[in-house]
Order: sequence, then C-alpha cells, then structure tokens
Amino acid sequence: MLYLLWVWLLLRSGGHTINQPPYFTERLQPPMTIKLHNTLTQQKDVFVPINPDHITMYVCGPTVYNFVHIGNARPVVIFDVLYRLLSRHFPKVTYARNITDVDDKINKAAAENNESIKQLSSRFADAFHEDMAQLHTLTPDLEPRATDNIDAMIETIQALIEKGHAYEAEEHVLFQVSTDPNYGQLSNRNLDDMIAGKRVEVEPYKRAPGDFVLWKPSTDDLPGWDSPWGRGRPGWHIECSAMINKHLGKTIDIHCGGQDLIFPHHENEIAQGTCCHDQGSEKFVNYWMHNGYITMDGEKMAKSVGNFFTVRELLEKFPGEVLRFALLTAHYRSPLDWSEDTLIQAKASLDRLYGALRNAPPSTTDISHPKIDQVEVHLKDDLATPQALSVLHALAGDINKSDGEEKAQLQLALRQAGDHLGLLSSNSDDWFKWQADSSNNEGLSDGDIDALIEERLQARTDKNFARSDEIRDELKEQGIILEDSKDGTRWTRG
Repeated sequence: MLYLLWVWLLLRSGGHTINQPPYFTERLQPPMTIKLHNTLTQQKDVFVPINPDHITMYVCGPTVYNFVHIGNARPVVIFDVLYRLLSRHFPKVTYARNITDVDDKINKAAAENNESIKQLSSRFADAFHEDMAQLHTLTPDLEPRATDNIDAMIETIQALIEKGHAYEAEEHVLFQVSTDPNYGQLSNRNLDDMIAGKRVEVEPYKRAPGDFVLWKPSTDDLPGWDSPWGRGRPGWHIECSAMINKHLGKTIDIHCGGQDLIFPHHENEIAQGTCCHDQGSEKFVNYWMHNGYITMDGEKMAKSVGNFFTVRELLEKFPGEVLRFALLTAHYRSPLDWSEDTLIQAKASLDRLYGALRNAPPSTTDISHPKIDQVEVHLKDDLATPQALSVLHALAGDINKSDGEEKAQLQLALRQAGDHLGLLSSNSDDWFKWQADSSNNEGLSDGDIDALIEERLQARTDKNFARSDEIRDELKEQGIILEDSKDGTRWTRG
C-alpha cells in the first residue's frame, strides 16, 4: 500500500519528488528506489516500472560482420550491471538484446571474405557470445535475430503506411518524418540540426531529406524476403522497433545503447514505435539510457577511424575480468579514454582485491554487511560504478587488517559486493596463475611450476639450500613469484 501511495504521488507530481519535509520524502521512498538518467528528460528520474512484478529492458546488440571492439563492449557490460541490479529488486526482469544479422556491412564483408552471408553472421555472432562470456556478462533472457523477425517488421511497416506515416517510392518504403510532431524529442534538436550533424542519405525518391528507409529492394545476390512491396530487406531502424513490439510489448520500461545511437537510430525507433499505434495512446519507452564513448587520445574509438582494439585481441593480454573492471572505472555516461595503462591499473586493482580473498574459497553465501549496502546505494544512484568500486577497495583494506572469523565474514562480504558488479567470481589462486596468451606461451606450465616447487620443498627438507635458492631464482626469471607460509608455498605469475 505504501508503495502504491508513493507511485500515485510521484505520478501526480509529473515524475518528480513533491515538495515535502525531508522526513516525509524519506518515508515515501520504497527500499528499492532506483534513479536512472533518462535521456528523454535529460535528468535523473526515479524509476517507476510499468509493472513492478515484471520489468522489461532492451539493449541494442551487435551487427555481426566482424569481431567487436572494446567500445562495443561498454554497453554490454554497463547494462549487464543494470540487469543484475534490477534482478535483485524485482521478481522478474526480461532483458532482450538483439542480433542484427541482415545489414549492408554484413553483405560487403561476406563478399570480401568469399563466404555466404549466413556463414559470416553466424561466425561473428558466436565470436561475440564467446567474447562477452569472457567479460563475465550474463546471457540475456531473449536474443531476437533480425532475420527471424521479418514478419513483425513487415506488419509494423504496413501499420505505418495505413496510418499515413510511411509511403512507397521506387520499390522502397520510407517513414515520412513530417507526420510525427514529436520527432526530435530524444535528441532534443530540430530536424535540420540533426541532419546537419549526421550523414543522411538524400535520394530522389524521398519526399524530404530526413525521411528514412523502412524497406528496400534486394537484388538476387543479396538477402531478401517477399513483401507487399516486392522482394527486399528491412532498413536498420525498423528492426528494433518491430522486435520490441513483438517480444516485449507496445511500451517497455528501459531501452539502452551507446550515445552514438541517439540519432538517428533511437530517434527513428521512437517514431516507428509510437506511430504504428494510435498516436498518443501508447508510449514506446519510458526510460532511455545511453553510455558515453570510449576514446583514444580524446577521439571516439571506431572501426571507421581505425583507432580501436577488438575484445578478442585484448583478451590475449589480460583476463576478461580486467577488461570488465576497466570499463567500470568511469561513470557510464562519461567518456572513458582507453590505453594499456587503463588495463594495467585495472589488473593491479584486481590483484589487490583477490589478494585480500586469497585464503577464502569462492562463496555464494548471502550475508548482511554495511559496505554491501553502500555498493547497492551507489548502483541505485544511476549506476555509480566508480564509487561502488571504491567500496570494494575499502572492504579489502578491512580484510587485510582483520583475522579469524571477522576476516572470513569480510571476505564473504567482499565476494558478495563484487558480485553486484559482476566481479570477483574467480578462485583467488587461479587468478594469480593466469598467464597471457597461454595457448602460445612457451614458458612454464602450471604443472612444471608445481613440480619445481615440490623439488624445492624436498631440497629444503634435505637441507640442500643451494638447490632451493636456485629453483626460486629460476622461477623468478620466468616471472613466477613464490610466497612461503606456514600453510605451504603458493605462487603467482608476475
């Protein structure tokens, strides 16, 4: 009842907290209050779900024509944290992330590689899944592929034509932007300004430069499907609108993606998603969230520019958890400048955290601790991951100063707090034994190292200290650091 009262008062005030004394406002806020920056309102809004029993969120996924770069991975990791957060506070969350497997870039890459379009898109979709698993991201509840949802796209296009928002021209179907009075609401700019800032195809069959393609003809060598407008394929923007409508409903809670998608992709999604229904009666998305760019030397990372690192090549040098940690070190709406130093610092931070956990086995036991609550408070404040990471370091400091049962409880707390961010799920000893590009590494294997440690132990038992020191030095030259304790000897790859 208190929650319903809070929602009613919040809606009555237009989505903003009403003017009341602090004690009253505090009582109105339910325990799961989450604030998210909404691109549509340009401010942090309290998250009020359509249905508190079932949250719907959609994240724009990859166009599978190549390996994804680290900039493509940022929204996957960031909104994985959001998915985890929502799943802790609501009984059901449906997270959908699409795969775009029909696109001109795919057609071009397949021709260059002399392979079928289906082979290429399937190969890079599998690679995407492998790479994202290495970054400790959860699998979405739904992963619709564009080619499996052509029927929904055709139905949406037909509805737009019937309602006077789209027209046929030279075997194309285009959305007529002038029919949507709210066009530009997401990017908060007028159409002329938006077109000036982006490459917009100007074709003679368009009624206006800003009109965009919903359907286009396909030649025999390109993928195509039968439609009322002839054999063809969908435009990029219609894919997400149709799949959201088909799999999640007319209105969803949250739609996420990179900042570069605000215009034209998401602006066009709103136009399609609202205009295909009775305009004004249905809202397409309640909360729009966009992450900032990853940059190199201040310039946006992009395949077209060539200043990028693929996730796959970075995984040859660092564990996936290091990449994930690095992506969380800046607030998601801020730019993140990428360099090898970024990863070196992330690895050092994780070494410190895993060092604090080194005597504790992985555990999924839930415990109560104020610092776990602090992590959650930061994440509920628009995914403030840098502040949440600082709490993990504070916990590690507490562990290093404690012992006995207190130490064990703090280690459990650190594991649980790390899990909120998708971190610290590895065995701590395994963490320190990881080596870069192990498949091609000519150095010592784990078995070789263990055998030398056993030999060193025997040498010490035999009082052959010269051989013992020789083995330590030999391992040190290979980057293997030994640590002797009353419980035995453990090792770390330096």
